[in-house]
Amino acid sequence: MKMKTVRIVALREDRKRLLEHLQDSALIQVKKCEKDLDGFSKIDMTSQMQIFERNVVLTEQALKILDKYSREKSGLLASFKGRQEIDPDEIGVIASKSSEIMRVCNTIIELNKTIADNNAEKVRINTSLNQLEAWKSLDIPLNTRDTKSTAVFIGSLPRSLTEEQLKSEIAAENQKLEFEVEIEYSADNMTCFVLFAPISQKSMAEDVLRTLGFAKPMSPTHHIPKVKAEKLKKKLEDIETSNEKAVKDIVSLAQRREEIKVTQDYFRIRADKYNVISELDHTRHLFVINGYIPEDDCDKLQKLCDRIAVCYIEFGEAEDDAPVKLKNNRFAKPAQNILTMYAAPSHGDIDPTPILAFFFYFFFGMMFSDAGYGLLMVVAIGIVLKVFKPDERMRDNLKLFQYCGVSTMIWGLIFGSIFGDAPASLYNYFTGSNITMAQMLPWPTLDAQKDALLLMVISIAFGLVHILVGMGCKFYVCFKNKDYAAAFFDTGLWMLMLVGFAVLAVGMITSQTVLYIGAGIAIACAVGLILTQGRKKKGIGKVIGGVASLYDITSYVSDLLSYSRLLALGLTTGVMAQVFNMLSTMFGKSIMGFIFMVVIMLVGHAINIGLNALGSYVHTMRLQYVEMFSKFYEGGGQEFEPFSLKSKYIKIQEDKK
Repeated sequence: MKMKTVRIVALREDRKRLLEHLQDSALIQVKKCEKDLDGFSKIDMTSQMQIFERNVVLTEQALKILDKYSREKSGLLASFKGRQEIDPDEIGVIASKSSEIMRVCNTIIELNKTIADNNAEKVRINTSLNQLEAWKSLDIPLNTRDTKSTAVFIGSLPRSLTEEQLKSEIAAENQKLEFEVEIEYSADNMTCFVLFAPISQKSMAEDVLRTLGFAKPMSPTHHIPKVKAEKLKKKLEDIETSNEKAVKDIVSLAQRREEIKVTQDYFRIRADKYNVISELDHTRHLFVINGYIPEDDCDKLQKLCDRIAVCYIEFGEAEDDAPVKLKNNRFAKPAQNILTMYAAPSHGDIDPTPILAFFFYFFFGMMFSDAGYGLLMVVAIGIVLKVFKPDERMRDNLKLFQYCGVSTMIWGLIFGSIFGDAPASLYNYFTGSNITMAQMLPWPTLDAQKDALLLMVISIAFGLVHILVGMGCKFYVCFKNKDYAAAFFDTGLWMLMLVGFAVLAVGMITSQTVLYIGAGIAIACAVGLILTQGRKKKGIGKVIGGVASLYDITSYVSDLLSYSRLLALGLTTGVMAQVFNMLSTMFGKSIMGFIFMVVIMLVGHAINIGLNALGSYVHTMRLQYVEMFSKFYEGGGQEFEPFSLKSKYIKIQEDKK
């Protein structure tokens, strides 16, 4: 769609109302001007934007906490559900309640912080309890001090010792030391004990113990270890009670989840609006909006502005750096997301979406190629679209697969595949016959296993058409840009050469006359390439460049062979389906056999759909991106991103007037 530049000059007093309607209409993309207009300046909205963005972050944190303790009930298909529609007048109600909702969010975050602090305290208490476990039989506090006559040492050595061994090691270090020792706990890597020595020999005892590797308790306490452990356990119980209360309070606030969501979107919308305000040029009484708008929407913008405010609007021709907005019919529009995943078209490109859409549906169906699977896709997506009414982007993605489902149905009927050979397998299971799908279906079919060579030729033929269409697009772009030499010599000759090779291949099967015609076309084009591909070089370089260009034929051959994946994926889908059908009928006609048959069929076909639908999607995209786009598409354009209500949970009801 052709773009225009737009400049809107309006009264500053109308800024709020005008920007709100522009944001709601999503007609223009605001252009940031690095240089201020003479007499104009920009307004710093950083502080306001930071407030709004911080509130968005707080609401996101609150929602995550609610999901942790009170997960929102939603089905498997909830992701398809569109955003909640609200009346424009409800925005004012949301704004008036925003302060209250932010207090709710802060409460949720504080309660979660309390739980986190309590959990950290629980870790510390449990660590202390583990340390006290070794001293549970000690009947004096761990920080017991010396008396006037006795030095007291409470601690541990990093090894397991008996009382006799401990006394021997101490005595071996200093035979003059007088002491009494009592072991409280001994394990593989630690011995806890209490040592008493005369106060006059305290230094001597310290030296001996230091030599042996003595360590004091990490958390000495003035309580007896047993009493301290009881106090810590009571504290753990209090923490658990506090956590239970905090969780209960958070769960009770889960009823405000929807209000938090709409408030988050309210602040997100306001942050976007203030970001735009910071990019506008202002005077004391006026402000200016510069941007881009699709040419088809110019009249809508004019009417909108005339209705909302007194302003001056000026439209102009957009330059090559303008954003691009794609416009396609219902058949092609679902494929726009596939195109933009690769790159938006530049102004020198054509919009390849219609071509992309046709070949995407065509090749996906050929790879998935099962009428049963295709019917499931069409029906299931139709129900989802009807029931959930998803947003535009999700709807386009679903429509893409629905069209792929139609193609899959058609190719499945061509290959005679309906859940593999399920109809024939079930008929044979219940009647004892030995019928095939080809015998059951009233139309001729292609067997992907028996007719593999034919299907390989068909796949490569489709690939040739695909490549020629891509090259045809390149021819059109060059011709449109009046680069006639590139159109005829760099693209046209190659197209004719590929056609010549195709005719030659047909002639090898049909008649010598056709073979000679194909060979003649190919040779004539080869001569033409030799004479023209080095035209930009000088001297002998012209000939060398022309001859070297023929090496590109290897690239085209490898490109054509890539289309063999059409056969490979189609064959894989059918064979896997038949294998699951065969396995399902191997348990006989008993009740258990029937149950096994149903289970294996359901699970097996579900696996087959998941694996091969993904494979078909990925490989179809590869054929578009690598084989066709490389022939003509440059991309590099900037996608049109209008100033709009970029909300996550809500959308404003459209004006039906």
